[in-house]
Amino acid sequence: QVQLVESGGGLVQAGDSLRLSCAASGRSFGNYVMAWFRQAPGKEREFAAGISWRGSNTDYVDSVKGRFTISRDNAKNTVYLQMTSLKVEDTAVYYCAAKARLIPLASGYDYWGQGTQVTVSS
Repeated sequence: QVQLVESGGGLVQAGDSLRLSCAASGRSFGNYVMAWFRQAPGKEREFAAGISWRGSNTDYVDSVKGRFTISRDNAKNTVYLQMTSLKVEDTAVYYCAAKARLIPLASGYDYWGQGTQVTVSS
């Protein structure tokens, strides 16, 4: 079992950068595949980025490739999402998620945080 707590959301302007953090409690953080999902108003939750146990494999939804970077620090039990060149359409609640199995990286997550709001204004 792992518990996840996101932080770092806020209100920014288009073009700005923001870094989200997700702190995990419990043992064996390094045994979990981690991801960030997001849910915009009126839309379904979607996969944004994922990272394997040691960080050697990552994946992104096409709309954030080249702008977002997912990383993790297993010593700190934390996963990050660095977001740059933010767009209005990036506005969403961002959720941290964890699971044990690697494949598929974009789905099948068992543990979820409560979410953090990111609002990008024009």
